[in-house]
Amino acid sequence: MKIKENLYNQRIISIDALRGITIFVMIFVNELASIVNVPQWMKHMPAYADAMTFVDVVFPAFLFIVGMSVPFAFNARLLKGDSARTIWTHTLKRALALIIIGVFMVNAAEGYDASKMFITPALWGLLAYAMPIPIWNKYAKDFPIWIKNILQYGGMLVLVALYFLYVQEDTGEIGMTPKWWGILGLIGWAYLVTVMYYWIAGGRLWAMIAFLVIAVAANVVNLTEGAALKDIPWFSFIAGHLTHASVVTAGVVISLLFFDRKVPAKINWAVIGFAVLFFATGYLLRPYFGISKIKGTPSWTMFSATICTVLFYFLYWLMEIKKKTKWSNFFMPAAANPLLIYILPGVIYYLCKVSGIHIIPGYFREGVPGIIWALVFSIIMLYVMKICNKYKIQLHL
Repeated sequence: MKIKENLYNQRIISIDALRGITIFVMIFVNELASIVNVPQWMKHMPAYADAMTFVDVVFPAFLFIVGMSVPFAFNARLLKGDSARTIWTHTLKRALALIIIGVFMVNAAEGYDASKMFITPALWGLLAYAMPIPIWNKYAKDFPIWIKNILQYGGMLVLVALYFLYVQEDTGEIGMTPKWWGILGLIGWAYLVTVMYYWIAGGRLWAMIAFLVIAVAANVVNLTEGAALKDIPWFSFIAGHLTHASVVTAGVVISLLFFDRKVPAKINWAVIGFAVLFFATGYLLRPYFGISKIKGTPSWTMFSATICTVLFYFLYWLMEIKKKTKWSNFFMPAAANPLLIYILPGVIYYLCKVSGIHIIPGYFREGVPGIIWALVFSIIMLYVMKICNKYKIQLHL
């Protein structure tokens, strides 16, 4: 793959803004998930419903941003002179880290036999959420290397110990299982699949478009009743991850259309055309599969890609062309530290369970007061990230 002398050598703050907004909304809806008596449009739609809310767009929005960032990340590493082996190693480590964290989070939430565990599930969950912080923290260059090694390798040993301290509820066996991969795990698999193809294809636009078509087609086959391929385990596994990889790939395609040039276009008709194409694909497939985040239908992925494309186009126009950027400072702490802000609410939750502390009264766990609390909590987390960024507590995979 060759270094590209184009807009990938610049900092595109509209991508950071989209990432920050997405993470802020993600923290809000995650907190809102525990609030009762709120409108359905503020919750995930159930699997049987042929519909989606803004909540159902948060996860694919993050996938889309991952895809948009891929060409920038590759070009930056090539400019640094990284070898193919270095790039592949980094890719595999990042994907594996996301998958590992995701599996630990899933097992912390369900599937354990508390009566047979040596430590309480709350303490197990606290350690599972907290250990990624010392393991994957981006330590300052002047940070004592011996302390860094103790924190990182100590955290790894704790995760290994947690694996053997876990007792499965249904079988009584020791050790975790990937009941499902968790949000971070699904991101890790989708990232790995897309990046592997991106490297093999040399980042060519036509090849990424072809991969997007293949990913959507695999999703269609996997959801089609009576399709012979869906009964093959390896196909169902790959097609399942291609569902999410299709959104990542859509982000890559939009990124290539936007930035694979030396001068930005004032009106990018190709991007507008692909937004229409994403929408048309989702619209045409909806009668057959419906719209469902839970089922991972192609209409859900394509409508999500449409929304993300339109939103990014607006942010690009506002921030890169009109130079209206000051408002985005509010969201940037989250954009700079996305993994930590995702993990930290879980750390707080399990810390409260272990200590028996209740942060807020039950009055704020339902209805309008609960919605207000979820919003306040999200704002607080942004300021916490600002402090963490200031003192170099940043997770970097």
